[in-house]
Amino acid sequence: MRTITKPSTAQCTLSTYISFLLSEPKNASCTRLSDILDISHDSINRFLEREDYTPKDLFNLVKNQITLSGGTLSVDDSVIDKPYRNPNKTELVDYFWSGKHKRVVKGINLITLYYTDTNQINVPINFRIYKKDEAKTKNDYFREMLDEVLTWGLKPGWITGDSWYSSLENFKFVRHYKLSFLFAIENNRLISIEKGAYVQAQTLETIPESGLVIYLKGLGQVKLFRTVFKNETK
Repeated sequence: MRTITKPSTAQCTLSTYISFLLSEPKNASCTRLSDILDISHDSINRFLEREDYTPKDLFNLVKNQITLSGGTLSVDDSVIDKPYRNPNKTELVDYFWSGKHKRVVKGINLITLYYTDTNQINVPINFRIYKKDEAKTKNDYFREMLDEVLTWGLKPGWITGDSWYSSLENFKFVRHYKLSFLFAIENNRLISIEKGAYVQAQTLETIPESGLVIYLKGLGQVKLFRTVFKNETK
């Protein structure tokens, strides 16, 4: 992010742009902001091209608001719908599974690390925007982001995520840092109560509320919990 050495004369500033994004839920385009504030479309484009805000800038912005040790770090992603954009002509737009729509949609995929500290203060602390030309998966981004925040000084007590992020590679990566973790797993994951006799997790009829110590294939010993939701069991 550039360092400002003298008062800016730019018509579009960071505070202006953030206020616009927060107040305009449907049409957050340069043209719309230009119409609202009666400033040139080019000045908004220059602002977006000039500034280079990084994930580290986000962390630096919030780190003094939180207790860096002992909290819960969660990974999740969301799709910003872009139904009328052509993925072949728009850099960040592609096809992604949407939990909101329960189907694949066109949009921008935002992956976020969200931290809840021991005082229940909740803040995003790292992010990635999926870029197809980088040839990375959301799991690749997750491991990159986790490695970064640990390097920046975060010391979470727990790492959590949904089943999308419960790959063996992710589990081993988190365990490498000696961090506790709690992830959802798909009901067809192979587990065993007696090491070596693997069955699908969904075949277990009884799992105590306190959890059941099992072996997860490829990883080793973990504790398994079953949570019953209104429309599904995990």
